[in-house]
Amino acid sequence: MNLKQMQWTRTPKVFTIGEDKIEIVTAPHTDLWQRTYYHFRNDSAPVLQMRTAEKFFSFTVKTQFESKRRFDQCGIALYIDSENWLKASVEYENEHFQHLGSVVTVNGYSDWATTAIDASIRSMWYRLSRREDDFCIECSADGVRFSQMRICHMPSATGEVPFGIYACSPEDSSFRAVFTRFTLGECQWKAHVGQPPDCD
Repeated sequence: MNLKQMQWTRTPKVFTIGEDKIEIVTAPHTDLWQRTYYHFRNDSAPVLQMRTAEKFFSFTVKTQFESKRRFDQCGIALYIDSENWLKASVEYENEHFQHLGSVVTVNGYSDWATTAIDASIRSMWYRLSRREDDFCIECSADGVRFSQMRICHMPSATGEVPFGIYACSPEDSSFRAVFTRFTLGECQWKAHVGQPPDCD
């Protein structure tokens, strides 16, 4: 991957892009969220993406983070527009635990699926796989053994899609996020074997 060809949706004030590493220093009060439960709409997080029309692929990246305040987060994103996107990250909660989770936003409404992990964890790998307009998000502690976080359908993800990384601090905070070990290649999410699809 040529990281310098990736494009920003909202450029952060402080960042560096090298040959194989990207660093982002988050700005306070930046976030991605739409409506559900909280009823507010936040569309201010910087997202750095590339685009492809390939219908079957896997994108992998390693994140390292110095988060320290509630909801500090960094991870992967597929940001189509303000009302249609997905993200996966570790979101800091307190000195005891963090939320490892994902958000899928469709037609302007977000969900949030999480599991608690220890607050001492400061690194996480993610893998985003596409099979046409369906997506699989996985995570890994070591970049070798990946575990499924969720499968989702994105109705607006037709043809060429954007995907990449993001980092933000929804509260009055700022932290350094580091992204390395970028890979883009053959889809690692294999075709389903088992119950056949319903026929029209």
